[in-house]
Amino acid sequence: MQTDLLHRYIFDKLDVRGELVQIEQTFTDIISGHNYPEPVQHLLGELLVATSLLTATLKFEGDIAVQLQGDGPVKYAVINGNHKQQMRGIARLQSEIKGGSIPEMIGKGYMVITITPIKGERYQGIVPLSKDTLAECLEDYFEQSEQLKTRLWFATSVTDEKVKAAGLFLQVLPVNKEKSIADFQHLEALSNTIKQEEMLDLDANTVLTRLYHEDNPQLFEPQTISFVCGCSREKTENALVNVGQAALLEDLQKQGEINISCHYCLKNYVFSEQDVKSLFN
Repeated sequence: MQTDLLHRYIFDKLDVRGELVQIEQTFTDIISGHNYPEPVQHLLGELLVATSLLTATLKFEGDIAVQLQGDGPVKYAVINGNHKQQMRGIARLQSEIKGGSIPEMIGKGYMVITITPIKGERYQGIVPLSKDTLAECLEDYFEQSEQLKTRLWFATSVTDEKVKAAGLFLQVLPVNKEKSIADFQHLEALSNTIKQEEMLDLDANTVLTRLYHEDNPQLFEPQTISFVCGCSREKTENALVNVGQAALLEDLQKQGEINISCHYCLKNYVFSEQDVKSLFN
């Protein structure tokens, strides 16, 4: 079974579109080395799936950030991605995790979806985190922003050997409202029968055939999902230049060298006194 793929599909005679995403390596790369508690790993897996589905659903070229922030044990969690399905993410904790629901982890907070297209204006949508699950919070987002009936199903698995995340998405097409709602309700009832292990362990064709075999789902060419951090020594150098030479040389006198670690991939960049001086020549 191939993973780290986003599948889009439509139906011959039904005014509904869908997506199925199954992720393994990208999820592994995002949480690797961070030692997140298990509930936070599950949260980042769902957030990764959500960002992938949103990127495909909103049809834009550019960057997207889906961030949860609040006053709970998880101060914030974010996945950054783009239309190429290149993803990275991080979570910041401020106290002990005592439960796995959105209120128990995030507390009182918001989901902030920021879209920065290559062409056009930046857009930001903010939705209160008023439900227990991320899927329900995203359904609220679509209800408010797009006014289109939408359902999401998420599944995550975290073991010592492997982590996996998957998601299923259905949305009405804005065609004939009465027909599209009836079509949606029919497919929603079928989708409610999906089991977590089916989403995680079966290939896309098998999942869709089991769910919708009488409705003839038509799959498009899948899109690959990958972990791309985006950090580089050059970007780190630019950040150091903004700090200023005097402040950097003062730090060097105290520490001997400057160490800058990427928050996302944890790669470490080391700068000597000569490196710093060369930045300002």
